[in-house]
Amino acid sequence: MKNIPEVSLLKFIKHSLEILKNPLPFHNRNFQLKGDIFKLNVGFNTKIHFCRDAAFAQYVLQKNQKNYVKSKIQTVDLVKYVGEGLLTSEGAKWKVQRKMMQPAFHKKQLQNLLSGMQETIISEFDNIEVGKTIDVFPILNDLAFQTVVKSLFTQAANSKDMDRLQFITEANQRMLVKELRQPYLAWWFKIGGALSKHLKLSEEARYILKGIVAERKLSGKRYDDLLDMLLETRYDDGKGMSEAQLIDEILIIFTAGHETTSNALTFTFQLLAKHPEWQDKIYQEWQALGGDTADLMTRVASSKVCQQVLEESMRLYPPAYFIDRVNVEADSFNDMEFEAGSNLLFSVYEIHRHPKLWENAIDFMPERFADGGRQFSAQYFPFGAGPRKCIGNNFAMFEMIIAVTELLKKYKIEPKIDAIEITPLITLKPKNAFLKFVKR
Repeated sequence: MKNIPEVSLLKFIKHSLEILKNPLPFHNRNFQLKGDIFKLNVGFNTKIHFCRDAAFAQYVLQKNQKNYVKSKIQTVDLVKYVGEGLLTSEGAKWKVQRKMMQPAFHKKQLQNLLSGMQETIISEFDNIEVGKTIDVFPILNDLAFQTVVKSLFTQAANSKDMDRLQFITEANQRMLVKELRQPYLAWWFKIGGALSKHLKLSEEARYILKGIVAERKLSGKRYDDLLDMLLETRYDDGKGMSEAQLIDEILIIFTAGHETTSNALTFTFQLLAKHPEWQDKIYQEWQALGGDTADLMTRVASSKVCQQVLEESMRLYPPAYFIDRVNVEADSFNDMEFEAGSNLLFSVYEIHRHPKLWENAIDFMPERFADGGRQFSAQYFPFGAGPRKCIGNNFAMFEMIIAVTELLKKYKIEPKIDAIEITPLITLKPKNAFLKFVKR
């Protein structure tokens, strides 16, 4: 069996400040030196296997997925902030929840949400200052959050509560990043009060959501939004979700549903700014499909050029840039042995830029997706893969296609910085996304 190369604890500690700010250059150097898989010592008895081998990722996520579960990062660390919902649950509970919630995210059901999505997006784009250099991320972050809010609650939520939920979601993410990248400070986070402060924020978020759910139940009104769909879903025994489980699922939708989309849209607009020819192609496609006179669902489903651009953007800047797994039983792959309980971290960012997998790997080439993303299913994981592929992938794609076309039908985008900068947190976030919008 092959020996998997290791990176020492000393080297990890030596580069800890760099890792806290941005771990990707550190990992990239190790991949260059050690190969497509290496073990990083992060404690005296704790090792994490970092991997950019796409075949191994496909094996773990699809071919032998029954032997692999999510790591404690999601099943313990994230759970304390957002509860045990679809993203963080495992085993029988996950299977039951997935089966129950899947119908709410079918394309036919999502069709009911598209006009509300479009209205929210148009409203948020009114905040763009034309002719000025602006950081577009805050606008797109609000856009994605408000789209999730309206898709979940229609008009039931007041802006004060939603602002507070957005603040809590983002504050708790920053806290979790500190915990994961500075495990040696766990004792300080507990006795210093930071941990308890953020857990109280989670309880506040639950309280707000309970009020919204209770109000909906009392009103007797039907809005055909995601909340209605979740309230109407039933287990095999005919019972619906408990209030606690419903709140967990809503918190997961908030956390996973808005941030990944706002990140992806920001990177997409930055890439489009640097490649104006693709702005024109999307605008021409929008016109050819009938523009505002076309049926919205038909137009969204037919926006192939826009989808190519989004696919390529998520290849270069995947919002979910790492996927974690732990093997239940000992396993082997390509002459490498993994004892039970091995921590595996697959770098989607590195897989998507691997020079052996992609022609001109670091270049923006949407034309590579002219025949769709399925041809790259063995090496392309923007929404994960296998049974645990993101349940909201269609929701996200519909929302992003509407957002890109609504913006480009009115504006042209100009870049205001040379390089696209990143801030890797729980998701891959943009940094200094300065752009200029001019009327088309």
